[in-house]
Amino acid sequence: MKNVFARPDSLKDVQTHFCPGCHHGSVHRLVAEALDEHDLRSRTIGVASVGCSVFLYSYFDVDVIESPHGRAPAVATGAKRTRPDRIVFTYQGDGDLAAIGTSEIIHAANRGEDITVIFVNNTTYGMTGGQMAPTTLPGQKTSTSPYGRDISKDGAPFRMAELLSHLDGVAYSARVAVNSPRNVLQAKKIISTAFRYQVEKKGFAFIEALASCPTNWGMKPLEANQRVADELIPYFPLGVYRNTANL
Repeated sequence: MKNVFARPDSLKDVQTHFCPGCHHGSVHRLVAEALDEHDLRSRTIGVASVGCSVFLYSYFDVDVIESPHGRAPAVATGAKRTRPDRIVFTYQGDGDLAAIGTSEIIHAANRGEDITVIFVNNTTYGMTGGQMAPTTLPGQKTSTSPYGRDISKDGAPFRMAELLSHLDGVAYSARVAVNSPRNVLQAKKIISTAFRYQVEKKGFAFIEALASCPTNWGMKPLEANQRVADELIPYFPLGVYRNTANL
């Protein structure tokens, strides 16, 4: 019988530790498939930050640098500038990139650093107890917003793909989701494009991936998956927000 589905070469053959229903594993696979598609594994450097994203080195069969909390874009900048022949990507969560790392991501994007950023947005601090994140939705209850996020006091959630799309240094900015087969196929195409742009030296590429966090949302996996469709996608619309190839 012909094998039509297998583990990407860029992923290690290990058992996942992520919670049931967590979308990190799906995003991992799509990134690995992109690396395989463009034959990049042997010359790729991944940069992990703090949070659930820190386990990058446990799953990807590529060189990985661990960075301080929020500083992955700065570390990736150093790696790319010293080794411009390498493909460099960061893998970050919303509590990391959009909070403590806000300055790092904005300035790296504005400089047009030739790196690829994978940003997983599950609207909460996944590893440290489910605190409110910069992307927590209005009214969403978390361990630090037990009555729900109040925009009048906490501000509105960041829409990072749109925010970065206005910077001249950004070559590609898009938002995807992996909650349905259709969205997975679209995400695969967009993530592949982001890495191709780095191969072609087009500049900074940013991919925001909407993801579920059943544990901190207090939901069963299927309920959390549905929440992505019912609540996250309406607030964070999917699509390509900047593509210099179309300018």
